[in-house]
Amino acid sequence: MRVKTGIALIAILLASIIALMVWSAPGPVPSYREVREGWQPSRSALLDRNGHVLHVRRTDFSMRRGQWAALRQVSPALLNAVIEAEDKRFYRHHGIDWHSVFAAALNNARNRPLRGASTISMQLATLLQARQQNSPARRTLRTKLRQARFAHTLERHWSKEQIFESYLNLLSYRGEIEGISAAASQLFGKTTQGLTQDESLALAALLPAPNAKPARLFSRVCALSNTAPCNGPKSAMQTIIAKAEKAPQAPSLAPHLAARLLGTGTGSNTSINTTLDINIQRFASEALARQLSALSHRNVRDGAILVVENATGNVLAWVGSNPITSRSPHVDGVRAHRQAGSTLKPHLYALALERRYLTAASLLNDAPIHLETAGGLYVPQNYDHGYKGLVSARTALGNSLNIPAVRTLLLTGVEPFRERLYDLGYANITRDGDYYGFSLALGSAEVSLAEQVNAYRTLANGGKASPLRLKAGDPNIKPRQVLPESVAYIVSSMLSDRSARLITFGLSNNLNTPFWSAVKTGTSKAMRDNWCIGYSHDYTVGIWVGNFEGDPMHGVSGVSGAAPLWHDMMTMLHQRRPSIPPVMPDSVIASLVDYPSAQGPPRREVFLKGTQLSHIRPISIKAQRARIVRPAPGAILALDPDIPPKYQLIAFSIVGNKPNMVLTMDATPLNMDALWQPTPGRHNLVLRDKTGNILDQISFEVRAPSG
Repeated sequence: MRVKTGIALIAILLASIIALMVWSAPGPVPSYREVREGWQPSRSALLDRNGHVLHVRRTDFSMRRGQWAALRQVSPALLNAVIEAEDKRFYRHHGIDWHSVFAAALNNARNRPLRGASTISMQLATLLQARQQNSPARRTLRTKLRQARFAHTLERHWSKEQIFESYLNLLSYRGEIEGISAAASQLFGKTTQGLTQDESLALAALLPAPNAKPARLFSRVCALSNTAPCNGPKSAMQTIIAKAEKAPQAPSLAPHLAARLLGTGTGSNTSINTTLDINIQRFASEALARQLSALSHRNVRDGAILVVENATGNVLAWVGSNPITSRSPHVDGVRAHRQAGSTLKPHLYALALERRYLTAASLLNDAPIHLETAGGLYVPQNYDHGYKGLVSARTALGNSLNIPAVRTLLLTGVEPFRERLYDLGYANITRDGDYYGFSLALGSAEVSLAEQVNAYRTLANGGKASPLRLKAGDPNIKPRQVLPESVAYIVSSMLSDRSARLITFGLSNNLNTPFWSAVKTGTSKAMRDNWCIGYSHDYTVGIWVGNFEGDPMHGVSGVSGAAPLWHDMMTMLHQRRPSIPPVMPDSVIASLVDYPSAQGPPRREVFLKGTQLSHIRPISIKAQRARIVRPAPGAILALDPDIPPKYQLIAFSIVGNKPNMVLTMDATPLNMDALWQPTPGRHNLVLRDKTGNILDQISFEVRAPSG
């Protein structure tokens, strides 16, 4: 009977133990790798090429977490302070400190103050269990047993270093701050490696009750301190209390890039290394703010800056707007499409040079021109509404003259020019040439600053094009030759020649630098957009100034709006770095060119081999065929019903020897020196010589008001 009773008791005991084991089962224990990979900072950071923080974007608003801190990255002072405060025998036990357990039980039996017996491993077990259950665990006997068993299992599968590291990263420190990285950064403005002894003691004092009242925290931090008075640790604790509840001031140097590159949800990238340079980015942001502030009285609110390294395509600065002056600060001016103005002209002349329609020394006539189009007559005007007569292509480009550019487009054709722009990376210029028409020479198409800068970078790189690089991990794509190196060299020579832009810009202007540089400005219709884009040996800098809403600026051109910024950026970039002119390719030859006296003294010019000239002579006006200048071919003239007919007269303009010519209107002879009374309808105007041979003829239309 006794044997049976003993067996029964043993069975009951075993059953009770098994039931207790099942009842206190800790659940699955994650691996260190799972915990480490599951950690997500509460913010994403945009870093420059050297790891400096450019911009921080909050992605989790429930907690503030930083990057996971490896144990080797944490100050030894903090490690020692936490061990001393929380678990003196951490490296000697296996998850449960029985010495502390018995001491706590003895204190409890003697009605003395309770003494904590939870080890770092047990506290980590509680943190991990709470994450698994997505809620804090209740303090019951069952949870305490589960915690102990969980800690014991952790000790068998994790190293001490992994346990301690995870503990420091998963702990809450005060308020919504979680993890040692966020605590060091937001409470002390430091990395985890830079924490002092006093700061470490203050952080260790938070751990039992992070959100306790100040008096309790001061008492605990002084108890941990080995010195009296404990002014240093108390001061560090005061810093914690003062800063814990305040939202940190996050760096915001590149908001547009951050919005583009950084994710916004859980699982998004925590940091991205860019090619930007924080010093150049900061200087560009401040320079843009200063310039827009100076132009505010001229209705200027927005601007953008892009700085690129020529050899690599690395973007060094990307400033999309100025939030202080802008009404639309979230618009990225680097990527926004605006009318190009005169900034496309270098690519037009490059195409004409490549096809050998022109040389840099060729003379172009800056005189009125009327072109018939499907939509009516196209009459281009220069910016100053004046005419310079015969000018070289170098002078025409340097002074940004519109009419010579349109004449050049007549040589190349609109569609070939459009195709060249697309090849250069102007991805938005996709319609056929007829859509843009002759105004494409003057920049009627819409382009982005990013496209502009990379197209000019192609000129700087001898005609080789490759994509821009924004992220450190972006691939280096092999450049492709878009235009010959010889052509890029000649265009760069034209854009760098300060004497070639003397007529429009004068001797002293912001386009001149004390080092070699090539630059072009542009202003779109009604002064809605200012551009200044140029390059040195190492850098290409692009500036856009205007208003995102499209309203015009007041009297602000490219040389007064964008050029000062370009000059400031170039000067900053070359403070300690000279810029050398490009080396002349073998396919280019320099030659002394003799011009007529009206064009100035002989000067040195560069040519594609085989196109060089030593004497430039314009065609004599006397040798030109006689022709009708006004009205223009295809002109449409409208009669005004509010003006008496006798005041609506038309004068004819003829080039040539008038005594030897006869002008007829619809087969009726006319007096070339008299004013003509227009009549509604289509008319044919014919110019003949004295023998009756037709020298020129045009047709035009006169329209009268309906009714």
